[in-house]
Amino acid sequence: MKKIVTLLCVVIIAYPLYVMSSVYLYSFESADAKADAAIVLGAAVWGGDPSPVFEERIKHSIKLHRESQVSTLIFTGGVGDGDTQSEAAVARAYAINQGIPADQILIEDKSTITRENLIFAKELLSLHQIETVLLVSDPLHMKRAMTMAEDIGLDALPSPTTTSRYKSFSSKAKMLLSESYYFIGYQLGKLTR
Repeated sequence: MKKIVTLLCVVIIAYPLYVMSSVYLYSFESADAKADAAIVLGAAVWGGDPSPVFEERIKHSIKLHRESQVSTLIFTGGVGDGDTQSEAAVARAYAINQGIPADQILIEDKSTITRENLIFAKELLSLHQIETVLLVSDPLHMKRAMTMAEDIGLDALPSPTTTSRYKSFSSKAKMLLSESYYFIGYQLGKLTR
């Protein structure tokens, strides 16, 4: 019995450490490839403007478009509590204001979580015959987002933002812990689906 308890304790400690290291190491993965579109995962909107985290994602997608890595931008995200506009609509307006043609932007504005961002974006891909995508989010969010994308059958490559609101050791550590927690929860959730 003692051996089983010891083994269980090792697993309970080792698995989260493994996940944290894999989330951290994956944050450096970035595809330098062309794709049909960039899917930009939604984030908070503050008073009709993108939050700093969301703004970095939008800026990154605009850069991909300007460098001809993608021809279409897909912004995701619904209307948050207390907001009047969807995350996707705010991102679209921001991109248009930065010179991206409106006809090269698609939005899905129903989602509230990452998995929904991807599922609803996949519907747009099918509707517009878009095959390959770069997935845009924060570096520490990429492992979970890419795992979800693969699970729903998206032909996606990672394209994390090159800048982030999470700059200090403290903020990066909190984000790493949060993402590791949600990644483990997502993996455990798959066992019950």
